[in-house]
Amino acid sequence: MKVRNSLKSLRARHRDNQIVRRKGRVYVINKTQKRYKARQG
Repeated sequence: MKVRNSLKSLRARHRDNQIVRRKGRVYVINKTQKRYKARQG
């Protein structure tokens, strides 16, 4: 999982990327391409 300051650019890289908020953190998840998983900050 990548840790980034800004997830906006990561979200645009694949059409299945979703931005999700869990426990005060922002995540990018992708069910089809697992390599796009990321967390903010």
